[in-house]
Amino acid sequence: MSSSFYFIVCALIWGSTWHAINFQIDYGNPSYAVAFRFLLASLLLALFIWWRRLPMRFRITQHLTMCLAGLFLYTLDYSFLYVAQQHIMGAFLAVLSTSVIYFNVILRRVFLRKPIRREVVIGATLGSVGICSIFYPELRQLNSSESLMLGLIWALCSFSSASIGNIISEHLLDDVSVVAFNCYSMFYGSVVILLGLQLFGIPWQWPEEVEFYAALAYLSIFGSVIAFGCYMLLVQRLGSDKAAYVVLVYPVIALFIATVMEGYQWSLLAIFGVACIGLGNYLALSKINTQEISVEVNV
Repeated sequence: MSSSFYFIVCALIWGSTWHAINFQIDYGNPSYAVAFRFLLASLLLALFIWWRRLPMRFRITQHLTMCLAGLFLYTLDYSFLYVAQQHIMGAFLAVLSTSVIYFNVILRRVFLRKPIRREVVIGATLGSVGICSIFYPELRQLNSSESLMLGLIWALCSFSSASIGNIISEHLLDDVSVVAFNCYSMFYGSVVILLGLQLFGIPWQWPEEVEFYAALAYLSIFGSVIAFGCYMLLVQRLGSDKAAYVVLVYPVIALFIATVMEGYQWSLLAIFGVACIGLGNYLALSKINTQEISVEVNV
């Protein structure tokens, strides 16, 4: 499969999970929902690895690195994100999510000694302008409040954690397959969350609503197993800076879904924003080799 295929699949799925998360954040502490999501995903990946008889033995140092990646990518990133979504609107989160690309560019240069790619910075900036244009009407309604500032802090903590996890992943995926990496990192990340919640005595009561479990299944299978599999393949092939451009695309997918499900009305400014994101996407990812690449079973 080509890198473009994985990019599209990832964007389409994460665009839909933006709505699915709303069915999880209203039931007790949202960190439990994060833990259950990635624990289930890791168990499904383990079954796949067992079925395909893929290698699962790694060095202690590799396990520690996968644990560290899981801590930032899943434990901190999504715990902070779910809390942030309780305080601020999704439109503002979409705008703030663009910071991941800039974090990745800087951290990739500092820790991996990889060059800053001009096309990524230019494309990301155009994409950021597009996101702001799309959500401008909602952003105008923001009022400075303690809840908003708290949500802003949680969101920035989430996206900076995601960026650190991306850099660790890019480094480790040179030696570890994507499937094994996701399996272990998701498992370690979910275990850390559950242990932390138990340590602080935070209770959990299983909801009676079917929507919670339907969202859990969708987020685990599609949002975690499939989408993160595609995303990590992009990190492995393109680098964490270009792979992160997906965060500018999936809010647009979420809007198309909202158009069908919620009657979202498109404005000229929103159309201009989509055009900016499309142009930024072309500039940032134009050097991707779109030729179909055979993927080995153990990727």
